[in-house]
Amino acid sequence: MKVQTTKFVKSAVTLEACPPAGLPEFAFIGRSNVGKSSLINLLTNKDGLARVSKTPGRTREINFFKINAAWSLVDLPGYGYAKVSKSQRDQFNEFVSEYLVERETLCGTFVLLDSRHSPQKIDLQFVGWLVEASLPFALIFTKTDKSKAKVVEKNVSLFLEAMKEFSDGAPVYFETSVTTRGGRKEVLGFIETALDRFESMR
Repeated sequence: MKVQTTKFVKSAVTLEACPPAGLPEFAFIGRSNVGKSSLINLLTNKDGLARVSKTPGRTREINFFKINAAWSLVDLPGYGYAKVSKSQRDQFNEFVSEYLVERETLCGTFVLLDSRHSPQKIDLQFVGWLVEASLPFALIFTKTDKSKAKVVEKNVSLFLEAMKEFSDGAPVYFETSVTTRGGRKEVLGFIETALDRFESMR
């Protein structure tokens, strides 16, 4: 897939405030500081589309971007905020779960995981919730250039192994690096295939 046009559509803090469901959507979510904004900028080939911050958890609303006037990239608030109150976290989590469960044009969710670390409890809990809710998803292991290949391979294997406790079959996953641009082609190809499937089912 060649990304030719990108357009910011809207930010929303409630499900009712989201733009009308129309184009197929692909959501991106991950723990704070996982590199989500940088990955979105890489995929769209547009620096600054998603704001990159040194302060984890800056994305506190759902941001919608129209890609090629054909589909929507949805930037979801991260989970595991470091500097917000529990009530704020609960509010964000409720909003995100409502979107993931009720948004009828959502084709799939990409869950971002930091490849530098062994499986984190909060990541496994979130992926487990997606499995329990029967929501389609794929994993993206980010920052693969920050560690040796063997470390990345080990951490990926450990996460997939941990998932066997609550999931049957291996999930689709990708390994990405903003620095080397690794994985960009594969993620966009996956989205393109999913879009074709979406159109064939309409």
